[in-house]
Amino acid sequence: MCLAVPGEIISINESVSELRMAKVNVSGSIVDACVEWLPEAGVGDYVMVHVGMAIAKVEEKDAMEALEIFREMDELLQKEELAKAERP
Repeated sequence: MCLAVPGEIISINESVSELRMAKVNVSGSIVDACVEWLPEAGVGDYVMVHVGMAIAKVEEKDAMEALEIFREMDELLQKEELAKAERP
């Protein structure tokens, strides 16, 4: 299964002309992502990041909705793990 996560571009490094790299804030974690395939992406834009590649530009609203779903999934998994630990 493949998973891409949304994040906000906080900076772009174009010092290597063949490889635009960005710092992307993904839920408070700063990750490096190649944005070479998204020449229109800039600081402040939201992108979907998969294994270090920004694969799509997305609207902020859509990014926030996806992050909320991830938070809800994490909460449910934590509750499930806690319930397992409490079983005799």
